[in-house]
Amino acid sequence: MTTFRRLECEWRLSFLRRAALWLPQWFAKVAVSDSPLEATMAFPHLQQPSFLLASLKADSINKPFAQRCQDLVKVIEDFPAKELHTIFPWLVESIFGSLDGILVGWNLRCLQGRMNPVEYSIAMEFLDPGGPMMKLVYKLQAEDYKFDFPVSYLPGPVKASIQERVLPDSPLYHNKVQFPPTGGLGLNLVLNPFEYYIFFFALSLITQKPLPVSLHIRTSDCAYFILVDRYLSWFLPTEGSVPPPLFSSPGGASPSPAPRTPAMPFASYGLHHTSLLKRHISHQTSVNADPASHEIWRSETLLQVFVEMWLHHYSLEMYQKMQSPHAKESFSPTEEHVLVVRLLLKHLHAFANSLKPEQASPSTHSHATSPLEEFKRAAVPRFVQQKLYLFLQHCFGHWPLDASFRAVLEMWLSYLQPWRYAPEKQAQSSDPQPRCVSEKWAPFVQENLLMYTKLFVGFLNRALRTDLVSPKNALMVFRVAKVFAQPNLAEMIQKGEQLFLEPELGLPHRQHRLFTAPTLTGSFLSPWPPVVTDATFKVKSHVYSLEGQDCKYTPMFGPEVRTLVLRLAQLITQAKQTAKSISDQCGESPPGCSFLSWLRFTSMDNNSSYPPNDLDEMGQDSVRKTDEHLEKALGYLCQIFRLSEAQLTQLTLALGTAQDDTGKKLLPDCIVGEDGLILTPLGRYQIISGLRRFEIEYQGDSELQPIRSYEIASLVRALFRLSSAINHRFAGQMIALCSRNDFVGSFCRYHLMEPALANRHLLSPVGRRQAAGQVRGPRLSLRFLGSYRTLLSLLLSFFVASLFHIGPLPCTLLLVLCYVLYAMAMTLLTERGKLHQL
Repeated sequence: MTTFRRLECEWRLSFLRRAALWLPQWFAKVAVSDSPLEATMAFPHLQQPSFLLASLKADSINKPFAQRCQDLVKVIEDFPAKELHTIFPWLVESIFGSLDGILVGWNLRCLQGRMNPVEYSIAMEFLDPGGPMMKLVYKLQAEDYKFDFPVSYLPGPVKASIQERVLPDSPLYHNKVQFPPTGGLGLNLVLNPFEYYIFFFALSLITQKPLPVSLHIRTSDCAYFILVDRYLSWFLPTEGSVPPPLFSSPGGASPSPAPRTPAMPFASYGLHHTSLLKRHISHQTSVNADPASHEIWRSETLLQVFVEMWLHHYSLEMYQKMQSPHAKESFSPTEEHVLVVRLLLKHLHAFANSLKPEQASPSTHSHATSPLEEFKRAAVPRFVQQKLYLFLQHCFGHWPLDASFRAVLEMWLSYLQPWRYAPEKQAQSSDPQPRCVSEKWAPFVQENLLMYTKLFVGFLNRALRTDLVSPKNALMVFRVAKVFAQPNLAEMIQKGEQLFLEPELGLPHRQHRLFTAPTLTGSFLSPWPPVVTDATFKVKSHVYSLEGQDCKYTPMFGPEVRTLVLRLAQLITQAKQTAKSISDQCGESPPGCSFLSWLRFTSMDNNSSYPPNDLDEMGQDSVRKTDEHLEKALGYLCQIFRLSEAQLTQLTLALGTAQDDTGKKLLPDCIVGEDGLILTPLGRYQIISGLRRFEIEYQGDSELQPIRSYEIASLVRALFRLSSAINHRFAGQMIALCSRNDFVGSFCRYHLMEPALANRHLLSPVGRRQAAGQVRGPRLSLRFLGSYRTLLSLLLSFFVASLFHIGPLPCTLLLVLCYVLYAMAMTLLTERGKLHQL
């Protein structure tokens, strides 16, 4: 505590002691308290707001977490809003961390119940939608306090739009932009307490640093993930209505809703924009006084903030620029981010599907419909669809080609299947057979056509570049094929494509012009547009709003995509054969093969036909599951695109997956050039995917080859220097001995001469020309003494000899004699083989 703080506290305590002489006796106990915060809470009307904030900051350093939360609950209960509003920004930042990511706050993204049960339960109780923190929000909301939020921390497209004086298309930002006095930098949003709290809560997922991979934290068990689920369940209820605020002012006034704006044809990015300054002024007095808006304004605010902060990182203009291979990524979502978005989408489907059957159709809209029911119908198409599409497009095009893409895949598949979250789903889940997708979902499929078709093509392009032998990649292909193979879904997608591809001659010209500016993001309380019953118009409006008027649509059931599907079917077939071959190799190997190979008692095939794969680590069960997933995925693709068995057989043969007579895989697909074999695009894919490879062998000086894992590096280097010295000293004598034509010459040639380089299998003509100029004379090689196998063999030999009472020297002589006999026999066999060749 600083000197100034100490003096201030002493002065205030002295004041309280003097006051205790004339106040009731029970104040004296509080006056002599050692805690400045307790003294502050005893006389809230006598304290300065800055003193309360300073006390809380000091306690945040000196007191444990549980005690700090307990004190905060007391402060929220005892202090009026006039003093609480000064601590609110600091408290929000201390919980969720700073917007620049430097302060982590309570670190809710790492807080787990099984690791820190006490802190977890306290934090969850404090931040619960019915807890003390939300009570503070409502307490400030009732007094209409406002807080500044810097525009610089908003998502890229929103920040750029506001800085260019263009109003973003979301009504969330209307009436909230505050211009600096000089008109320069420092733009802020003026937010009410609820908006300020939810802005910080949502952005803490984005602004904080990604979690280290070494922590192995399961996102669904973290406090942040569970809080998101609780807020969604509270403010977007699937049953009943939104609970009312827990606080009301003494006068009985309830928290006022955020200002509402009337319907406006908000322009999309890339089109003509109205000046932000003009819109800002024109909206200052536009407040919807409809009392019904009090029911769900918090629900709409929560959804809009989540969508804006988590999904609105790519505009249509930015998405089109990102198609360029030279474009730089502006924002890269993490796997944790994607999992939270998936939770949002699943709850939104359940929220929208909780409408009663007689309320679900827009044609039944009437003034008697409650705002919550209106909101359920409008939540996904008006607030989520466009931003989610651009978000998914970016993920499909820029996510690494690894197993972490599973999170993006499951988020996409969750959005494509709203029927999984319908109320009747529980009654149908007992049926093991896939149920037919009801025709009532046809409007959803048609109004989300690009989500099904264009993203499916994006997945095909990813799958064609991945190793399908990997169990995780095979599972992803199986998941997508299984979802799209649900009965009646492919037919509904094809029907939607037919509606989009219909000629536009039958549509009035006035309707055609509406394609360019669909009003899908306005407030749900705005007057509804006229109900459009023409399905063709709906599909075209959807496609043009997401891709632009000049988009080139590639039909999912057209010839181009069918060609991609056939290529994928080929690769699935080849991956199945590769997985089977790896399984056969593993099955033929004895249980201790790897250990014996390390000791060099068995041959180590360094030129194996298959590179290392996660199949080798997962075992036979993983191989079986991979084969099963690939087999089912192939069957689903044939079902979706009506591929015949004859087509698959023909394509498999054309791909060249047959084996040669020895059972080994053929070389990668190549063509013969002047300098040897040249890989084709298919051959490059086969190598990258691990489906085929060249037989690579070391062709250089055997003495200079890299030190292997089964050799002792220092001993190999020492033996090399020793053998080099011997070869230099006795080079003439070794040449003379190897030149003799008798048995002694053959014996020396067997030990001192390498096999002819011409007998080696050289694939490259360049390698042959280099090998032709390399002539090496006789030399001694002692490198074999540097391997673990040789040393362990010698130790075992001495150990066995000691059991028979044979000393080290006799054992050494016996080993030398055995080796000489073995070498003589090998010399005779080698010379006899050469005579047969002549």
